[in-house]
Amino acid sequence: MGFASPNAEFAYNRAPSKATKVSPFKVVYGVDPLSLIDLVSKAMNEKPSVEASKRVEEIQRLHELFKSNIEKSIASYQAQANKHKKRVAFQPGELVWIHLRKKWFPSKRKNKLIPRADGPFKILQRVNDNVYKINLPRDYGVSATFNVADLGLYLEDDHLVNLRANSCQQGEDDGSPSMS
Repeated sequence: MGFASPNAEFAYNRAPSKATKVSPFKVVYGVDPLSLIDLVSKAMNEKPSVEASKRVEEIQRLHELFKSNIEKSIASYQAQANKHKKRVAFQPGELVWIHLRKKWFPSKRKNKLIPRADGPFKILQRVNDNVYKINLPRDYGVSATFNVADLGLYLEDDHLVNLRANSCQQGEDDGSPSMS
């Protein structure tokens, strides 16, 4: 990997960041360096203090401002990312399905025809909003703690619906021509 030219590096370090709203130069040194255009077009009105203690205070104030800008930016990103997510909370004792991800359950997901979920399993403990401990048999060979994204609420009707969907009901046409 090659190194960037000094001009490109200078331009990058002068450009304001989306999160902090200021350039990396301003974050580190408290002021933006002057370019040739700045020297010609405007006078230097942002002079840093010469006295060390005042300079330290200026940098600390700037860093508080940058921290605030970054926190606002993070909150905005989180709000956008979580816009369509539903919050799901399970209680200990509830029954759930577990999603059998191929990388964690290779023996349970050998081909496409094997079910992608298994259960029901009882919730033993809510570790936090995203993590739950499940009463999982040892033969699964994985940790009994699961992310909420890998769990689904088990309803009594779920099992019956799945059985009906996979079997032919007596008296129904299965699509084969009749031999009468």
